[in-house]
Amino acid sequence: MKSLFHLYLSIMNQVIFHLAFPIGNIPQTKQFYVDALGCKAGRESPNSIILNFYGNQLVGHITPEILARQQGIYPRHFGLVFAQLNDWQDFLERIKLHKLNFYQEPRIRFAGTPLEHHTFFLEDPFCNLLELKYYLHASAIFEQSDFSSVGDEVSS
Repeated sequence: MKSLFHLYLSIMNQVIFHLAFPIGNIPQTKQFYVDALGCKAGRESPNSIILNFYGNQLVGHITPEILARQQGIYPRHFGLVFAQLNDWQDFLERIKLHKLNFYQEPRIRFAGTPLEHHTFFLEDPFCNLLELKYYLHASAIFEQSDFSSVGDEVSS
């Protein structure tokens, strides 16, 4: 029986994810997302840009007020889940090559459990956080409902 993740992979060419997010300007957006992260730039207007974020559609909209830098990774971030560890490692090397600063350094979360995954966080020039991760067990992506852990503990 296929896992939910493998089922998702088999249909992902039919359905893609879309996210609109705030940016301060087009040139810095291109520098970060296209040059450093490897996204493909699509349509562009004076106030927005469409990015192919590894098969998903991101739309950066210039806003007069950029988001305030949040304290910690919650509640807001987005990113990619890699299907292969070597792809995650290659992406990590790309980040280092482009000398991007980590919001959170690469690490392993939930080590030794079915939820174990490699992760790191970046912050774009407009205070948007991105998480890039690889799960040791693909079932942790959508399944493993018998585990209640989702992310790190948040202190109040």
